[in-house]
Amino acid sequence: MQDRIWKISEVNSVIKEVLEGALSSFWIEAEIGTMTVHSSGHVYLVLKDESSQMKAVVWKGARLIQNLKLATGSKIEAFGAITVYEPRGEYQFTIRDIRPLGLGDLQRKFEEIKKRLLEEGLFDSSRKKKIPLLPKRIGVITSPTGAAIQDFLNIINRRFPNIHIQIYPASVQGAGAEKDLIKGIQFFNRLSPPPDVLVLTRGGGSMEDLWPFNNEALAREIFASLIPTISAVGHEIDFTICDFVADLRVPTPSSAAELVVAKQDELTEKINNLMAKLNSSINIFIEKTKRHFERLSGSYVFKDPLRMIFERVQTVDEFKTRISHAVELRIEKESSGLERLKAKLQTLNPLNVLNRGYAILQDENSGKIIDSPDTPPGTAVKAMLAGGYLNMKVLSGKYCKLDEK
Repeated sequence: MQDRIWKISEVNSVIKEVLEGALSSFWIEAEIGTMTVHSSGHVYLVLKDESSQMKAVVWKGARLIQNLKLATGSKIEAFGAITVYEPRGEYQFTIRDIRPLGLGDLQRKFEEIKKRLLEEGLFDSSRKKKIPLLPKRIGVITSPTGAAIQDFLNIINRRFPNIHIQIYPASVQGAGAEKDLIKGIQFFNRLSPPPDVLVLTRGGGSMEDLWPFNNEALAREIFASLIPTISAVGHEIDFTICDFVADLRVPTPSSAAELVVAKQDELTEKINNLMAKLNSSINIFIEKTKRHFERLSGSYVFKDPLRMIFERVQTVDEFKTRISHAVELRIEKESSGLERLKAKLQTLNPLNVLNRGYAILQDENSGKIIDSPDTPPGTAVKAMLAGGYLNMKVLSGKYCKLDEK
């Protein structure tokens, strides 16, 4: 065996025979690290434990995965076999059955952080800052050597090449990466003037690869930032805590570049359209105003303005005459009323009674005497006449009613 020279295909064939023979039916316990559902219905996964990972596949397993509500971070027990793909010398675990166990450790931490920040209001849409339409300065926090920044810069330069972009080089994966990201946010917030918008970005990866973007301290730093922040981490199916707390989440770095900067020709077209609408509105207003004044110019007011003045003067005179007449009628009516009251008062005046030959009798204290019993014989009385007074003494008296004879 030592002297034999093997071909690669022969080695892979032996490996296939050994592995598939030894590991043809067994259960494993693992956590789903990544999961991709292909359009064919096949599901490709990376299974992992604390120290290792392994590729796996579920042929036509999309419906099974959906029914079990499995996702990245789910813990499972899977039954299957090892299969070797000889042309590439790769092996994978072909899954025949799955039993869900619950959330994995990272997924559980993710849900705990998400729940805590959600309850504190860090995800509220009302507290998110507006992304500017056309920023002059863009701050980017990412790895300066990754594909994400190259895609971002290519799209920006193609759409609007004159925008100033400043990159803060940061580690986006592994231990301590979250500290780099936090320092980047703090750096841009200290700049004077600061950038108009901030972009945190990196390409896709497993949950472990993206874990720095789930850091709670980083999320709080994004929330406290005075600069509107866009999170562009991973692929469309990837979600991180940064996505929820940022002012805007986009699925990829390329999407961030397309959203943050409008294409120059698109912007020019929008401006031209707005100018055309403005010109049209102005022309319509001018035409309406012109027609209005043309109608007014045909009015007799403009043809004979003195006539209108005379008509108004005549109207005023008519009002004056009507008011004067109304006042005179009111005065006459009130005067007639006063005369009637005067006549009634004259009728009730006691002096008029005295003029008809009657007298008013008073005692010594000027009190009125009404009945004869009030004046016994010898009582001094005073008689008030129309022309003066008489002092008299009662000789005798008799009480009787006036109608008695």
